Amino acid sequence: MDLAPPAPPVWDDLRARALLRALFDAAVAAADPRRVLAAHLPPKPAGRCVVVGGGKSAAVMAGALEDAWPDVPLTGAVVTRYGHAVPTRRIAVIEASHPVPDAAGEAGARRLLDLVRGLGPDDLVLALISGGGSALLALGAPGISLADKQAVNRALLASGATIGEMNTVRKHLSAIKGGRLAAAAAPARVVTLAISDVPGDDPAVIASGPTVPDPTSFADARAILARHAITPPAAVATHLAAAADETPKPGALPPPDFRLIATPLMALRAAAAAARAAGATPLILGDALEGESREMGTVLAGIARSVRAHGEPLSAPAVLLSGGETTVTIGRGPAGQGGRNTEFLLGLAVALDGAPGIWAAAGDTDGIDGTEDAAGALIGPETLARARAAGLDPRAVLAGHDSYRLFAAVDALIRTGPTLTNVNDIRAVLIAP
Repeated sequence: MDLAPPAPPVWDDLRARALLRALFDAAVAAADPRRVLAAHLPPKPAGRCVVVGGGKSAAVMAGALEDAWPDVPLTGAVVTRYGHAVPTRRIAVIEASHPVPDAAGEAGARRLLDLVRGLGPDDLVLALISGGGSALLALGAPGISLADKQAVNRALLASGATIGEMNTVRKHLSAIKGGRLAAAAAPARVVTLAISDVPGDDPAVIASGPTVPDPTSFADARAILARHAITPPAAVATHLAAAADETPKPGALPPPDFRLIATPLMALRAAAAAARAAGATPLILGDALEGESREMGTVLAGIARSVRAHGEPLSAPAVLLSGGETTVTIGRGPAGQGGRNTEFLLGLAVALDGAPGIWAAAGDTDGIDGTEDAAGALIGPETLARARAAGLDPRAVLAGHDSYRLFAAVDALIRTGPTLTNVNDIRAVLIAP
């Protein structure tokens, strides 16, 4: 007697949301410094080993280093975001503000420079760098106050500037970024262990490149501010116009030893493997997607509709995966609560307009979307209807950049707490047959 083949599993809301959360968790786990750092360490030094660093992952990277090198006398300090410290035994951890810098970040950056000065050629500087380092290492160039840096940072965050543009400006207002930390450490050997949170994994952009030469210029920084109609404080305008102390350029520093221990593509590949294991075909659209968040949602809605209706560019069940960093341009009007991932998802939901069989998740792998207490959120075919039942107009919420409030109202936020890593955003769109 012939037995009929088993029926394919049903992609209901519960299963879809569970898979999307599992994909996000797999991506984050693939970038955990405690899993990946030890494999990238250089040979142990003959002289002193001084550890410095900055970023949301700097403290957990320091802890992983201490575990990997228990027999090496380590000294130094790292600067991380408030709430991201972990216990360490030999490397000091300083907490500071992100995304707008504060006095603790200013003092921490000054301490890092002091630690690397006066070393010799047999000494090793291990720099632990990750996303968030640009704001956390907040020591201004001569004549640039902390208030000046805060004002420029706030304007850039609201302007829609890309991370590369933002960090070009930051480097030219800094005493430590744009290769200046490496210059201070000479003639010691500098090895950088980095977690990338930027499109393209450019070492000169990750945390504004404190240990690598800077290919950008004061003129580039001025052009970026002009492009985004940002009028800087007087001291900043004067400093950028004078262009008297350029950042170290290629050739001015020894060739950098820069080691990427975790990247967005590594995280996306881990998510893709998890999707395959669950019976869905993954397609990685790219690890460096940029653009306006809501518009990215519209584009991915169109691709998802094509998969469901035509089986192109692949057949369902499928998962469209992407990484990178989108932007939210606030403009001059009032803005509500939300980050680039929840704005992307609301733009996607509005474009899908309740289309059946399509779900999505998006989140920042550091666990914080913008300045809120959630990594991101999940959507499904019923998201807009549930929002309207809660008294919210999704289009009006999107126009007011208030996406966090909508997803909180429909109980769809992804909350992880600080993950202690950061390979930027992970977006996953699941399409059922």
